[in-house]
Amino acid sequence: MKEHRIYRTSFARVYPLYLAKVEKKGRTRAELDEVVRWLTGHSQAALEEQLANGTDFKAFFEKAPALNPLRTLIQGVVCGVRVETVEEPLMREIRRLDKLVDELAKARPLEKILRRAP
Repeated sequence: MKEHRIYRTSFARVYPLYLAKVEKKGRTRAELDEVVRWLTGHSQAALEEQLANGTDFKAFFEKAPALNPLRTLIQGVVCGVRVETVEEPLMREIRRLDKLVDELAKARPLEKILRRAP
């Protein structure tokens, strides 16, 4: 089976697109970083290191210190695909990240994005 090209795409190449999307809607880089850290367990320093090193998506998720167990609560459609039905584990994690970025850009409260109790 052929590996999807997004797996070898640098996270640092896509990150500015995520940032532009959320900033256009009035959100901040700090909020985007918080969402990414929540999902992956990376510290801010580790996240910045991954960006500086040009780590691809596959390695970015493989090196994630602690994928958040609440990430399974992320549901919905992103790019026409229902996140919870994606079978391939790495693609599902990438789609979860996309969904979180979408929620941030849609001005959803951070507490809800991070699946925190009110």
